[in-house]
Amino acid sequence: MHSKLLVTIALVAASVAGAGPAQAAACTGYVGLTFDDGPSAKTQTLLAALRQHGLRATMFNEGQFAAASPALVRAEVSAGMWVGNHSYTHPHLTQLSRAQIEPEIARTQQAVAAAGGGTPKLFRPPFGETNSTVRSVEAQYGLREILWDVDSGDWNNASVDAIVRANGRLTNGQVVLMHDGPANTIAAIPGIARGLASRGLCAGMISPQTGRAVAPN
Repeated sequence: MHSKLLVTIALVAASVAGAGPAQAAACTGYVGLTFDDGPSAKTQTLLAALRQHGLRATMFNEGQFAAASPALVRAEVSAGMWVGNHSYTHPHLTQLSRAQIEPEIARTQQAVAAAGGGTPKLFRPPFGETNSTVRSVEAQYGLREILWDVDSGDWNNASVDAIVRANGRLTNGQVVLMHDGPANTIAAIPGIARGLASRGLCAGMISPQTGRAVAPN
């Protein structure tokens, strides 16, 4: 009986060991799924959908919302997401002075860290608007600016199918813009997951060094 048990354990161990490389081989590339403007009342629903379909994403949080709902920031981290900086109040940064830009970034760094989201390494300027002054402040706080390669259009009432199709245009290393709140975005998650899997793409992290999606650490 004892020897049979050992053989069984060995077979199970061999099977599990063999599964690792096979799963890794399934990812022929990585893409960066990003969701702006949270955390919100929809965050928990979005996180549940992402987890159900095995997806990880970068959540570009507004500092004002992170400060108001620290438990949601912790929920993002617990769900395996990464948290980035999306300014404190979502202003048009290119219309502000350096003295006005600095607290937008600094306060969000502090709010996310205080909420348990870690100190962000990535920054997405609101509306994708940037200039040399914005980039200089980002550098001051050790942040990598992240825009996007594909815009899902979910901020403009894109349909579920349109959001899924937008994600279908992603190629290895690219980043897609989505948002925390829209119902159609959450409804699109299953289709996004199926589309990526069909092309051998996995949801990865965005590298602070290159700004491209890579395999998670």
